[in-house]
Amino acid sequence: MDGKNRDNIKPGLEVAIVLKENQRNGIMTPGIVQDILTKSTFHPHGIKVRLTNGAIGRVKLIKPGN
Repeated sequence: MDGKNRDNIKPGLEVAIVLKENQRNGIMTPGIVQDILTKSTFHPHGIKVRLTNGAIGRVKLIKPGN
């Protein structure tokens, strides 16, 4: 499942995000969603979230089984 639809993302989910500085190389950062920052229901590059460790980025992957 990808992170383009806001309905798929809830606080507490385990996801992988791409930070702003890693957009070119695509390095993903794993973590748990604390807040959803994107207000729209869909974003083509991924919904922007804040992880529990404070990192902010766009969701690229949602861990299976969540």
